[in-house]
Amino acid sequence: MPKANNMTIPYGKARDTKGTLKKLVVYLKPHLKWIIIAISLSIIGTISMILGPKFLGDITKYTQKFVADNSYNPRPDIIRTAIILLILYATSAICSYFSGFFMTGVTQKITNKMRGDISLKINTLPFSYFDSRSIGDVLSRVTNDIDMIGQNLNQSLSQVIAAIIQFIGVFVMMLVLSPTMTLIAVVTIPLSLILLIIIVKVSQKYFRAQQKALGQLNGHIEEAYAGQNVIKAFNQEDEEYAKFDKMNVTLKYSAWKSQFLSSMLMPLMSFVGNISYLSICVVGGLLILDGRYGLEIIQTFIQYTRQLNQPMQQVGQMGTIMQQCIAASERVFDFLNETEMPKEENKLVLEPKNVVGNVIFDNVNFGYTPERQIIFNFNCSVKAGQKIAIVGPTGAGKTTIVNLLMRFYETNSGNILIDGVNTKDITRQNVAKLFGMVLQDTWLFEGTLRDNLTFGKKDATDEEIWTALKACHIDHFVNSLPGNLDYVFSETANVSAGQKQLLTIARTMIENAPMLILDEATSSVDTRTEILIQKAMDKLMEGRTSFVIAHRLSTIKNADLILVLKDGNVIEQGNHETLLAKNGFYATLYNSQFAL
Repeated sequence: MPKANNMTIPYGKARDTKGTLKKLVVYLKPHLKWIIIAISLSIIGTISMILGPKFLGDITKYTQKFVADNSYNPRPDIIRTAIILLILYATSAICSYFSGFFMTGVTQKITNKMRGDISLKINTLPFSYFDSRSIGDVLSRVTNDIDMIGQNLNQSLSQVIAAIIQFIGVFVMMLVLSPTMTLIAVVTIPLSLILLIIIVKVSQKYFRAQQKALGQLNGHIEEAYAGQNVIKAFNQEDEEYAKFDKMNVTLKYSAWKSQFLSSMLMPLMSFVGNISYLSICVVGGLLILDGRYGLEIIQTFIQYTRQLNQPMQQVGQMGTIMQQCIAASERVFDFLNETEMPKEENKLVLEPKNVVGNVIFDNVNFGYTPERQIIFNFNCSVKAGQKIAIVGPTGAGKTTIVNLLMRFYETNSGNILIDGVNTKDITRQNVAKLFGMVLQDTWLFEGTLRDNLTFGKKDATDEEIWTALKACHIDHFVNSLPGNLDYVFSETANVSAGQKQLLTIARTMIENAPMLILDEATSSVDTRTEILIQKAMDKLMEGRTSFVIAHRLSTIKNADLILVLKDGNVIEQGNHETLLAKNGFYATLYNSQFAL
């Protein structure tokens, strides 16, 4: 097994090729009519090409007849035959064009359907799937792998049928002309098939490794570009390039092996075909000398010998293409076969305007993996309108509590109730509508500022938008933008991290959900702005149940209840004054902020 930079190439085990082909057929079935039309046109074009050598032989026959008998005028017969040949070749060209045109349309629809299925699948996968895989690898399945499927199906489907028809048609024509020379021509076919089977079998694992390595490389590139500023800040360009080079060499080795083996097919098939061609020329020449055949028969037979080898070469080429297609299809179907979140039929839907906001955590246990539990026997009763602060050291489980509350993950045991209703009995979409959420990581998509602000409430009025912007003290910034609310954001937009965070807070205000989740929502703003935002958030939280995750404990002193987490357990709870008076873990955390 070759290695690259001490990195073993992940060839993988043999996969279910038949199963993959069956799944591809499912995508082909809705377009069966157009596939049949494309294949029929391909067959007609192939038959037209098969008839060509026969008429070319007739021209040679007319010429020989003229040499033997000067009284014979070959011009009318030659012109008539030439017109027939022109019609045959034109028919072949037109049929081939429209066959390719229809197959391109079919493959584009198939790839469009696959991308749509993947998009729908993404929405049904649990968060744990994306926690364990790079975004670049997922994107590679949506782009590179599906493009590979589309290109290869477009090239292979109708061509394989045409190659089979051409092989059968040419074989029949050769039998009609000379059974003896046909036997000589087909002797090399078993050798071609053996070579084809061996090379396809050996190279298939390398094609699969190539697609896998490509997905890993895309994942690394996506991660490197996303963290470009961090890489530059820590002078890690050389290290990142070394990682890229290592992955690229892995891709190079698997791609080199697969392409080298597949490229051997055509020369080998051509070599075997030339042996057959040489044999026909030698035997045909001897038969002419014996007077058993005329020159036109041998000339026609030699052309058919060439045509007989073409399908074998095409099948070899199609074997390479289909291997690439199957390797890419396996990755796509693996993704589509991933375990989805349970269906939510017959689940409850709570109207946000009717939700009071009582929340109960009843003996909740959770771990992201079975081996590592994070939350242990978590119990908490939150009354409507209360502000609940969740504090604790890094890794204590603060964000995990929020993930469980939003049903991003399901509890291993125990229940979470909203107004007495178990969240497991409510649809995930409905749970999301009950909470307005501001995360530590800001997120603004490419589009107008209005679209970004109304992301959670599409029908929000301009008045609602400006009210939220003023409450967040970001209205002056929006007024300074060209077009104001119609300003188009992009990756190159000159917007600071703090301004982005203010806009995401305004977006949550506009959504006007009955409950709030604030995960270190003011981490990217200066002290003065933080005070202003805190006042705005206090106003927003009036009458709403709010869960606030904070590291700066000075921002949650007015919380109704503070939950102190450590190692997945609530070790202390109470308001700010009560917890300080206990002089326990919370007091230590709070006082550490002011230590020199």
